[in-house]
Amino acid sequence: MMDELFLYTNPMSRGRIARWMLEEVGISYRAEILGFGTTMKDSAYKAVNPMAKVPALVHGRNTVTECAAICAYLADAFPAAGLAPAAAQRADYYRWMFFAAGPLEAAVSNRALGFEVPEGRERMIGYGTFADVMDTLEFALRSNSYIAGDNFTAADVYVGSQIGWGLQFGSIEKRPAFEQYFGRLALRDAYLQAAEKDDAAAAGLQRAG
Repeated sequence: MMDELFLYTNPMSRGRIARWMLEEVGISYRAEILGFGTTMKDSAYKAVNPMAKVPALVHGRNTVTECAAICAYLADAFPAAGLAPAAAQRADYYRWMFFAAGPLEAAVSNRALGFEVPEGRERMIGYGTFADVMDTLEFALRSNSYIAGDNFTAADVYVGSQIGWGLQFGSIEKRPAFEQYFGRLALRDAYLQAAEKDDAAAAGLQRAG
């Protein structure tokens, strides 16, 4: 697929996940930095993503939003990068990517907002309890170097980003399994390149502000 890639993002957002994934793919792309409450709310961008949030990826005629979907899409669109397992070996890949997009993000967000599931009502919410989610995430990392086995995949970009932010901001417990896992990911060239570009973009926004 030779169509140009456009990433709509902000360096202080989940767009950092999409940037990291693009760097792992190793394909040239253009990044357009949008401002919260300004260009992100313009009608032109709402035509791309009616939610008026970032990131959004435009690839030819295809538009993809939601970070887990962007990671999965790019892995499939550029198979030469080797970021998705073979179709018959994707059970853990899908399982843990979407565990992070559902129960993990919901549990961490609710806890950060001070919301606790009322006792006895855990079955009404997708993640049960925060402790359940942390224990399950640790289970996923207990026996493998990466989230879906012995090889790095797009699922590690998504799950690793959630864990990295959580450790940095205190919203995920500092368990050894989490720290060791993210420590491996943070040494990757693509991660470092993406962080350098986003940090530069953030500095530019600060100067402009």
